[in-house]
Amino acid sequence: MTKVIIVGGGLTGLTAAFRLCGDTQVHVLEAAPSVGGQIHTDRSVGFAIERGAEGFVFRSEAVPALAADLGIGDELIGQSVLRSYGFGDDGLRVLAPGEAAAFLSFQVSTADLGQGIRTFRRGMASLIWALEDRLRGRAQLQCDAVATHIEPTDHGASVTLADGSRHDADLVIAAAPARTTAALFGPHLGEAVAGLAQAPTLSSVTVELAFERAQVDHPLDGTGFVVATDQQRDGLRAGTFSSTKFVGRSPPGQVSLRLFFRPSPEDVQRLDDDAWTQRALAGVQRIVPVSGRPLRTWVSRWPDALPVFTDGYQAVVATAEAALAPHAIVLAGSAFHGAGIDAAVRSGDAAAAATKVRRLTS
Repeated sequence: MTKVIIVGGGLTGLTAAFRLCGDTQVHVLEAAPSVGGQIHTDRSVGFAIERGAEGFVFRSEAVPALAADLGIGDELIGQSVLRSYGFGDDGLRVLAPGEAAAFLSFQVSTADLGQGIRTFRRGMASLIWALEDRLRGRAQLQCDAVATHIEPTDHGASVTLADGSRHDADLVIAAAPARTTAALFGPHLGEAVAGLAQAPTLSSVTVELAFERAQVDHPLDGTGFVVATDQQRDGLRAGTFSSTKFVGRSPPGQVSLRLFFRPSPEDVQRLDDDAWTQRALAGVQRIVPVSGRPLRTWVSRWPDALPVFTDGYQAVVATAEAALAPHAIVLAGSAFHGAGIDAAVRSGDAAAAATKVRRLTS
């Protein structure tokens, strides 16, 4: 039976594993204590708090298809509201469809305007939980497994771990962040893949604040707000009315607001949770009438986690993939093939399909 090692147990790696595990020996190596990558839902005291991605584009076909194959298609839900606010010199105002993206300099196709996003009833982690469940007993999921090298061999490729162990496979799928992947290849594959080490990224910090409903003097009748560039103090770019945007996100009589920051590289780790909470509270009070202290807070840091797909970086990825083509190594993940949940699933599907083609033609 063909053996495939997948380095990276995020959504892309787990999707590829799921698509392959029926007739392939699959071994997923994840450096973190748990799989899921940038998807994590914290369910506690009646709240469902997204630590990472809160949903995926409405037009996605890949994510609903994966959910259906996992048996959780009936758990998909859309936004409860579509209205968005913008905060500028004149305070809050309702935005026209697509205007929120313009505030943040996002490029949105006409087909996506006014569509919103979708998620799962219990949170985005439902997708990870379902993948883990379906892979149990059919694939090997190994966490706290830090890879240090990936190199081609005469009969495929091998992965070396920090504990010194070497794992051979017929093919390796590299589904880790770009800079991590470049370090794994080291000098073995030459300058063609070295450019991945310079992959442009951005960092993100989100802070979720929970309040009694009576503490917030606003109807919260929208998805949230985006902040005009000249009003973005401390890197605050947007906020989500989480308990309004999707059903079941907070207990009765309470609400949660999620603040999105684009911090400087130094501030991501330099500021502790209390400092980020203070920034978030000060930021939201400028925009939405909120009184008193939050009941509870959740701070999530994502340093260098958001890939930036410049023309130059896309050329680097194309060069790296061309250099890897003669070898039994496949690049996969949103670090290489487009940001977001939909792109991550499509990349996992494509990596699995490419693996099957190689098996048939080898």
